[in-house]
Amino acid sequence: MAISRKNSAVKGPAGGVKERLLDAAEELFAERGFDGTSIRDLAAAAECNIASVNYYFGGKEKLYVEIWRRHLLLLRDTRIASINEVMTNSGGKPHLEDLLRSFARAFIGPLVDESGSRLIKLMAREMIDPRLPAGMFGRDVIKPTLSAMQQALSKACPDLPESKVPLVVFSLVGQLVHTIRVKSMLQSTDDQAFAIFEPARVIDHIVAFSAAGIRAFAGGEIE
Repeated sequence: MAISRKNSAVKGPAGGVKERLLDAAEELFAERGFDGTSIRDLAAAAECNIASVNYYFGGKEKLYVEIWRRHLLLLRDTRIASINEVMTNSGGKPHLEDLLRSFARAFIGPLVDESGSRLIKLMAREMIDPRLPAGMFGRDVIKPTLSAMQQALSKACPDLPESKVPLVVFSLVGQLVHTIRVKSMLQSTDDQAFAIFEPARVIDHIVAFSAAGIRAFAGGEIE
């Protein structure tokens, strides 16, 4: 993104300025980090005046939170919608593989495009240098998604003990997060030896592997 050094007057409607600031801030925070990005940098990249950051967001810190909020809400809603769709189409009695596959695709899909690549960078920086309010990620994403998936999983595999459901979901999510990370690490290589780790193939494996493990848990084969 070309960065103009001129602090011009706000251009266009307020919505345009806010969106430009959000888009510019997301890219700059991902590439440079929070401390490495100044308000002047943000304003220049968004082609607005410096005061716009405070006017629309109340400062750099709140702008950072708002970037995360729009991503987190999308991730949450996409994942829950995938669960609800399977539940609706199955009349409340989903096949286990259908549920796992729909959730896996919804989980990975938004994180493997260009915008998702930036979010992964932001996640890595947030893990090293936390800036989000305590509990935001858990409250806004993990808790509602976990609740929806637990209810659906209990319907898909009714013999699975309720006490085991949360950790089953945790295991599934762990596999999906690792898939995204591997995708990010290998995206610049053309080595055909890594073709097996393409998300679509990995999802098929995760679904088969997880379904077998869940049924083993439900059947008492694994304690």
